[in-house]
Amino acid sequence: MNKHDAQHLLEHWIEHNVSHSRSFRERAKQIEEISSQAATEINQAADLMDKCTEMLKRALDDLEVR
Repeated sequence: MNKHDAQHLLEHWIEHNVSHSRSFRERAKQIEEISSQAATEINQAADLMDKCTEMLKRALDDLEVR
């Protein structure tokens, strides 16, 4: 894999994660009506997804520096 391909892959993963995190939060609001505990777990999953995204962004930054 070359640098360009790695950057493209990381950009794709970042975009994908942001989309999923947003979706998790939207669905958690809907699920809150059924189960507050389930909604809490989904929101926590979204938080973890955000942390993963930050790590991927740091990896992308590292590639761009090199």
